[in-house]
Amino acid sequence: MDTVTRRRFLRRAGVAGAAALAAGAGGYALSDILATAGRHDTPAGAGSLVLVTLYGGNDGLNTVIPYADSAYHAARPDLAYRPEEVLRLDDAIGLNPGMKGFAALYAQGRLAIVSGVEYPKPDHSHFRSMDIWQSASPAAPVHTGWLGRWLDGAGADPRLAVSFEPVLPVVLAGERTAGAVVPVGGDVLPRGTATATLSALGAPSAGEPPLQARAARCFADLVSVDAMLDAVPPAAAAGSPPADPTGTGGRSALAAQLDLVARCVEAGVATRAYSVSLGGFDTHADERDAQQRLLTELDTAVSAFVRRMAGSDRGRRVTVLIYSEFGRRVRANASQGTDHGTASDMFLLGAPVHGGRYGQRPSLTDLDDGDLKAGTDFRDVYAAVLAGVLGTDPGRVLSGWRGRLAGVLR
Repeated sequence: MDTVTRRRFLRRAGVAGAAALAAGAGGYALSDILATAGRHDTPAGAGSLVLVTLYGGNDGLNTVIPYADSAYHAARPDLAYRPEEVLRLDDAIGLNPGMKGFAALYAQGRLAIVSGVEYPKPDHSHFRSMDIWQSASPAAPVHTGWLGRWLDGAGADPRLAVSFEPVLPVVLAGERTAGAVVPVGGDVLPRGTATATLSALGAPSAGEPPLQARAARCFADLVSVDAMLDAVPPAAAAGSPPADPTGTGGRSALAAQLDLVARCVEAGVATRAYSVSLGGFDTHADERDAQQRLLTELDTAVSAFVRRMAGSDRGRRVTVLIYSEFGRRVRANASQGTDHGTASDMFLLGAPVHGGRYGQRPSLTDLDDGDLKAGTDFRDVYAAVLAGVLGTDPGRVLSGWRGRLAGVLR
């Protein structure tokens, strides 16, 4: 294959750009991650963290629903869920109807819900708030992420922290190194092109630069993953029986990311932290159906992943942490959506998790200019997983932070 044509195609597909993110980061092929399987420098019994980012600001009040609170129904007369629609967890709260898998995991003690999570002086900007969540630095902007700083202390190998997203998220950027990126998403592949032709684009070419060769390996992985996902139903690709239709219009990108995480965990790779994501939660209008479709996708992908992880020793040491950059305001807007708000819920799932409710649910009447008041600092949750999953001193990563969400991990 002509090297110039190949380089242009890889660049157009977005793969070459991912491979040249930064000197310490870069696009890696799945084979690069799998090559770390069985490394002897991985601590015995080490846990792994899967960080799931919900981009757009997920509406916490229609996710973990205070169905018994009259203030909830008064603030959202058409947007609120009726008590009979909710998947009840107790006599006060329940889950969105699209979260049947999460409800089952809660009943089994493998889902923890942390309420009222936020940071001091919350910001309503998507970009600034997400930067704060990923850097864990509310007071001042920094150019590193909290898992990137953990990586700095864990070793120089980027493959210890892997993102199955199109670009390197801030959370994996360290001071001295950064995590690896393995882009996932068959949507970059041109339809109607022969598989042999696409495979040739991912084959090595003599004399090409190292980064371009790495980009080609990434592209070869995209071809392989795309073929796998076309051949297997979405739920089965994530290791679960076929699920009811979700209305999402096709295979789940989050399920594809989590399938690769599961493959790495089961292979025994050295990676300790994974980053995956799902977008679309900026629901300013017609929120109810759109959010329920997204939460069904989240539920289907994550609950299948947790069930799959329960089947192996390595998998039983995996903890999933789910967050979004902010919640939404209590009162519905005129477009049957919600606007940017503040405190919301975080989820922890997996065998290492002590299921149940943590933190204090914010009042729906004692508000801060229409926003919920925070009850738990998000760094308390980060500190718990840094110590309990990644086996490191949270103070070193979180600038001396001493708070801790106690009891959530076994």
